[in-house]
Parts: sequence; structure tokens; C-alpha cells
Amino acid sequence: MSFAPEDAVEVKGLLSLLESPDFELDFYEVPLGVDFKSEGAKSLKQAIGAKIVQCSVTICLIGEDSHKSPWVDCQLQKSRNKGNRIIAMALRKVETAVLPDVVREENLRFYPWNPKKLRELIREESRHQDPILMSEGRIIKKEEA
Repeated sequence: MSFAPEDAVEVKGLLSLLESPDFELDFYEVPLGVDFKSEGAKSLKQAIGAKIVQCSVTICLIGEDSHKSPWVDCQLQKSRNKGNRIIAMALRKVETAVLPDVVREENLRFYPWNPKKLRELIREESRHQDPILMSEGRIIKKEEA
């Protein structure tokens, strides 16, 4: 799941709404205040990139300032380059937002906040694909049968 580090608290509060017996949620969070261009960010980018490679879908939860986040941009660029499907959905209470570059460039549908719809989209993809990345490093793994 891709989201701006500034939205991490809100995203964590929404995770229970996304739970489903069809998939498992897990994520890798970028600590607030980590400079994207710093030496310390390099290992975070590599770890997130490694997770993106394992996935077929990236979910971008969009807040009012997500388009300003270099973390979101990096995750979506890597996801697009890998060929992942990207699902763009607003965070709760976000009515309008400037969309991240990749979402605009790919002319992706921007869904309003709807946990039921997001679960349906995830379920639809997870039936046929590899694990699903919910950026910020968050991975949804298909449960083993």
C-alpha cells in the first residue's frame, strides 16, 4: 500500500476495515521525517523495492498531500516499471486531491474511500496474482489453502 508517511496514523486506523479472511495484511512503514534523499533512506528504498518485486498489485491510499511525497512517487514508479496493477483510492474524508504523477500519467481510476470496494478489488486480483503490495511497503499475502 502506498501512502505518504504523514498519513500513516490514519492508514493504521483504517486497516481493521480492510481485513478479510481472503488475504493477510502486513506492511513496512517509512518513519515520519526520514529524508528521501538521505543515506539512511537508501536501505528503506531497497527494502520496499524488494517487496514490490514480489507483488502484482500496488494500492495507493491518497490523502490531500500524497502527490508531494517522494516516497509515494518512488513506490508507484517502481510498481509501474514492474508492471503491477495500481489501485488508487482516497483516504477516508478525502473528497478531492491532487493525484500522484503515476496515477495521472496512467489515467488510473481514482476511487472514493470505500473499504468494501477495496476488499473486492484486492480479492479479484489475489485470486489470479502474486501477493499484493499496499505501498509504504505493506504486503497482502494470499492465504495458503
